[in-house]
Amino acid sequence: MDGTTTTALPSVPLGEDYPEIRAAIRRICEGFPGAYWREKEEKEAYPAEFVQALTESGFLGALIPEQYGGAGLPLRAGCVILEEIHKAGCSAGACHAQMYIMGTLLRHGSEEQKRKYLPDIASGRLRLQAFGVTEPTSGTDTTRLKTRAVRDGDHYVVTGQKVWTSRALYSDMMLLLARTTPLEEVKRKSDGLSVFLVDLREARGKGLEIRPIKAMINHNTTEVFMDGMRVPAANLIGEEGKGFRYILDGMNAERILVASEGLGDGRYFTRKAVDYANSRVVFGRPIGQNQGIQFPIARAHAELEAAEMMIRKAATLFDAGLPCGPEANMAKMLVSEAAWHAAEACMQTHGGFSYAREYDIERKWREIRLMQIAPISTNLILSYVAEHVLGLPRSF
Repeated sequence: MDGTTTTALPSVPLGEDYPEIRAAIRRICEGFPGAYWREKEEKEAYPAEFVQALTESGFLGALIPEQYGGAGLPLRAGCVILEEIHKAGCSAGACHAQMYIMGTLLRHGSEEQKRKYLPDIASGRLRLQAFGVTEPTSGTDTTRLKTRAVRDGDHYVVTGQKVWTSRALYSDMMLLLARTTPLEEVKRKSDGLSVFLVDLREARGKGLEIRPIKAMINHNTTEVFMDGMRVPAANLIGEEGKGFRYILDGMNAERILVASEGLGDGRYFTRKAVDYANSRVVFGRPIGQNQGIQFPIARAHAELEAAEMMIRKAATLFDAGLPCGPEANMAKMLVSEAAWHAAEACMQTHGGFSYAREYDIERKWREIRLMQIAPISTNLILSYVAEHVLGLPRSF
């Protein structure tokens, strides 16, 4: 022994972890086949029944600590939940935000705020599923957002606009990022931003307007307009002006969880492609015997396997309280590309039938394309890795 000490590194789990959770999610999803999702899309409707089933099962409160009524499970368990939902052909887009939004409240909110809101979120009595960050003019340049919150006695008065705020019409609360100190008055552009919990039930019609956005996929996304909206000062999360740092944890969790959804989608596509390739007979033999069919599916599977390992690494670091920004970003990028390749292989394997809505492939194909754009684009991830991991000059 040389007298030196070593710090034990967290281990990354292999194999099918959380088998009981996986089995339970699969049972729930059996009650929501493709026809259910096609009907919701045709009507541009919110999948309330699916969200309610997840709520009643306790899975939407899985990451909330037991002392606040949740299951107290780690982020990795949340990854498994979302992966299995998408692997079954369902979509967690209607409710997944609750898993990563509540982390900002849990990690940075006051004890009074946590006791007031988390038990109701865990039970499903309260929905916190809307995240007001992105704006039409600043996009992903979050530090230059223009929404302003000005202190007025025991309230803040908020004026501004958010876009791509999904689920705002179906959520009770919204986590809002606004500038409390003008950009020209701060030393660092990430200073002067603050996070608020907005009660959408009280604010609508009182300085708050929500308008739906028709989009390529049924994500129930909206624009949010605020003109003199009053938010109680008691709803400020943490300290004023430090909100940008607070949401970074949530962004890492978001990327890891969304990557897990993409992994599930990729598994869905490869399974559908393999099943069809084995059963579809053309020229007297199954089309899966042809290398032109085999190779794209096999390559997508290999890419998904690699992406899954990065997801597991990122989640392990997050749960250990260690820095995980590079891993979270790379996991999201790798799985978005792998799942897209799986989607393309599945489309090509099915040929013309992939365009028929009853096969559900074109719906899932449209859904997975979004992953290369949101919640962060591939090019921004590459820029982040180049600068912060490889030490290359900042490109913008």
